[in-house]
Amino acid sequence: MSVEVASPSKLPSDFLWGFATASFQTEGSTDVDGRGKSIWDDFAKLPGKTLDGRDGDVATDSYKRWREDLDLLVEYGVKSYRFSIAWSRIIPLGGRNDPVNEAGIQFYSNLIDALLERGIVPFVTLYHWDLPQALYDRYGGWLSREIVDDYVHYARVCFERFGDRVKYWLTMNEPWCISVLGHGRGVFAPGRSSDRTRSPEGDSSTEPWIVGHNVILSHAYAVKLYREQFKADQGGTIGITLNGDWALPYDDSPENVAAAQHALDVAIGWFADPIYLGYYPAYMKTMLGDRLPSFTPEDLAVVKGSSDFYGMNTYTTNLCKAGGDDEFQGKVEYTFTRPDGSQLGTQAHCAWLQDYPEGFRQLLNYLWKRYRRPIYVTENGFAVKDEDTMPLEQALADHDRVQYFKGNTEAILAARNEDGVDIRAYFAWSLLDNFEWADGYVTRFGLTYVDYETQKRYPKDSGKFVSKWFKEHVAEDTPADKGGEPQRLELPEATDKLLPDSTTPSPTVESKKKTKKAPFARFTAYISTFLGI
Repeated sequence: MSVEVASPSKLPSDFLWGFATASFQTEGSTDVDGRGKSIWDDFAKLPGKTLDGRDGDVATDSYKRWREDLDLLVEYGVKSYRFSIAWSRIIPLGGRNDPVNEAGIQFYSNLIDALLERGIVPFVTLYHWDLPQALYDRYGGWLSREIVDDYVHYARVCFERFGDRVKYWLTMNEPWCISVLGHGRGVFAPGRSSDRTRSPEGDSSTEPWIVGHNVILSHAYAVKLYREQFKADQGGTIGITLNGDWALPYDDSPENVAAAQHALDVAIGWFADPIYLGYYPAYMKTMLGDRLPSFTPEDLAVVKGSSDFYGMNTYTTNLCKAGGDDEFQGKVEYTFTRPDGSQLGTQAHCAWLQDYPEGFRQLLNYLWKRYRRPIYVTENGFAVKDEDTMPLEQALADHDRVQYFKGNTEAILAARNEDGVDIRAYFAWSLLDNFEWADGYVTRFGLTYVDYETQKRYPKDSGKFVSKWFKEHVAEDTPADKGGEPQRLELPEATDKLLPDSTTPSPTVESKKKTKKAPFARFTAYISTFLGI
């Protein structure tokens, strides 16, 4: 692996930066042009499933207003745009023997062409939580191994129809959320949980681990297909994007140092360790016993090494205390409050999110040292407290979000140029305020304000800041860059023997730093909201 040489104050000229969105959060038009239902269509309409009782039928109306969204991207000057394809627009019933919807193909083909015409690189997510409802009704969706073949077929259609123009693919967005929030907590579609006050069906002790296993297999076999049948001709790169926030011990006690690593094992290692290293974390095997599925030798050969890069979605950091019985958090408790009573950083609208750029830099280093794959930061963002109730002028002057991006952009620069971390892309979440899943529309992550009554878009100060920062800190193309391969700095090849077994505390957990947080922050937010804590 290699990175282009840049000055200490710059990122290389081939560094990708831009904004990210997802299909169900923005598109709307859920019953237009042959689209089939996704699991979110009806789920979001159920009483109590979203904080404001609103659904995704309109969202930011981007299915109709996509050209306006592209004009925004041009205005910001981005190099790349991350968006997702709605599976049920491509194959309305989802399955490998079900018909393909040409109208859905045409929509995304037009979007891709228009991006390229504007000099913007498409960065495409194949699955961002909107499973075709028909597959859930047919066999339980991600609960069945049957889904692997259907997902791989869907991926094949996308590679065949878009791969001549798309060179960056993400197979899955945040498997932890698919598994835990959809099949354990029950706060995301399809809403399965052992908690009968929340769901009439589901088993939180077994189903999330089964779902996670099937997501890994679906990802891996789709990558196998791409590498064997498409990569040589199309020349793209493919990987997965994993959520996971930084986890740091509450204090120097051995049990809390170990707790921070346990949190990382479940938040990140659950998926990253099999994909990059070839095994589930030992701590998870101990914690779950035979409830954790195992890979056949044939499957493991496909899973190991099945991502060209590390796709990184991260938002915050948590302090970790040993204790509790929550397996989804590694039996670890999270807090933002230090032993001296102070807070890690500025509080966001979400209970699970505070601003702490030091943790972002530390997590970049942890992931690079552990997995030795180029890192693409595919989501990173902040929701300003009470922004939804602010007058427009006040909401556009989003100081707390600007400060968040100031800290994290400097962390990227330092991690790459001082620490030697191979970071190749950064996508701020999100281009637009949008449908924020269980939060409905009351939580705003956009760098562009959306008036949901008129659908008018207004750039916020944060959008202007991010645009200006990257224009100033990404090196300009030189004649040499345009004429051939840029000068490269060689970095170490990946190895499977990077860290001690995860049952021992990771040396990257800096217990003496007093400002730190954990990997499930983003997701405990939704959970804490629904539990009223």
